[in-house]
Amino acid sequence: MSNILAIAGKELRGYFASPIAYIIIGFFALVFGYFFVASITMFMQMSLQMGMPGQGQINVNSMAIRPLLQNVSVVALFVLPLITMRTYSEEKRSGTIELLLTSPLTDLQIVLGKFLGAVALFGLMLAVTWIHIGILFVYGNPEWKPIIAGYLGLLLMGASFISIGLLISSLTKNQIVAGMVTFAVLLLLWTVNWMSESSGPTMQKVLSALSITDRFDDFSKGIIAVSHVVYYLSFITFGLFLTAKSVDSERWRG
Repeated sequence: MSNILAIAGKELRGYFASPIAYIIIGFFALVFGYFFVASITMFMQMSLQMGMPGQGQINVNSMAIRPLLQNVSVVALFVLPLITMRTYSEEKRSGTIELLLTSPLTDLQIVLGKFLGAVALFGLMLAVTWIHIGILFVYGNPEWKPIIAGYLGLLLMGASFISIGLLISSLTKNQIVAGMVTFAVLLLLWTVNWMSESSGPTMQKVLSALSITDRFDDFSKGIIAVSHVVYYLSFITFGLFLTAKSVDSERWRG
C-alpha cells in the first residue's frame, strides 16, 4: 500500500509541478461559478413567481443544485481527458517508462498509484466548489443529503472516466492523441442512452444498462442505489484491469 501511495503522491506533485493542475482547477472553478450564479439566478426568479398568490413552493435542491451538478458532470467530460492524457503518454515520450517498469513495483501498484493520483486531483477540483455550496448554506436552507449524494455520484463517474483515460493513455506516446481519443470514447458513453431511444427493445435494454448518465441522474436527485455504486466500481475495476494488461504488455515488449 505504501508503494501505491508513493506513486499517487508523485503523480499529484507532478500535476502541480507544471501549470496544468492550476489551469484545470482554475478553469473548473470558473465554469462552476458561472453555472452556480446562473442556477441561483433562475431559482430566485422562479421563487418570485411561485411567491405569488395561488402558486406553490419550489425546492432549492431540485431547482438549483441538481441542474448545477448535471452541468458540472458535462464539464468533467471535457476536463478529465486533460488530466489522464499525460499519465502514461508522457512517461513513454520522455523514456521514463522503462525506469518505472524495471523498478520493484508490480503493474497493479503502478496503475493504482496513477489512478489515485488523478482521482485526488479531481477530488481537489470538487473540493474547491464547496466554497459556493457553503455560501448557499449561509444564505439558504438546502438539504445536505442530496448534495452529498450528488458529489458522490460526480466522484464515482469521474473515477470511471479516469480509468478509461488511463487505459487510452497507456496505448500511445502522444498526449494529444490520448486526450482526443479519451474524449471521443467518453462522449460515446455519454450519448449511449440517446441511441437507445431509437433502438429496438432488446438493444434499448443493453444500451440503457451501459449508460453512465442515467445512473448519475439518480445521484443528482439524492438517490444512492447500490446497483449504481456497483456499476461504477465495476466500470473502474474493468478499466484498471485493462490498463494493467496494457502496462504488462509494455513490460514484455521492453
